[in-house]
Amino acid sequence: MKNITVNKKAFHDYEIIDKLEAGMALLGTEVKAIREGRVNLKDAYVDIRNREAFLVSAHIGPYSNANINNHEPERERKLLLHKRELSRWDKKVKTRGVTIVALRMFFTPKGKVKIEIALAKGKRAYDKKQKIIEKEVKREIDRELKRFR
Repeated sequence: MKNITVNKKAFHDYEIIDKLEAGMALLGTEVKAIREGRVNLKDAYVDIRNREAFLVSAHIGPYSNANINNHEPERERKLLLHKRELSRWDKKVKTRGVTIVALRMFFTPKGKVKIEIALAKGKRAYDKKQKIIEKEVKREIDRELKRFR
């Protein structure tokens, strides 16, 4: 599987509880723009309405060689999920105070565009700071160990 884009902000801002792979209903110019790498999942999340899931705030830039019939970059895109998965996640989102965020977009070996979504709970500011401090300490320890080798 070839990654198209990864939402690094989601890993920093949220604690990932559960992951799921979903297909997307895309237009032809969107697929071509994705192949060009014109994708941004920075603030993308999933909204469930009428037993259907939609990807909101995902930016797929316009295709460079398209004519006047190009797609709208910020439109909502329908996600293709099984009803059982969708209803299970919908219950969790309504009861617990968690959200569904987009983690990464990738190509399958057959050339299909898929998106990995996650059930996530927001981190507190002190959790984020603690994680940064832990990374810095680990980096310093690795440097010292490398120096003595």
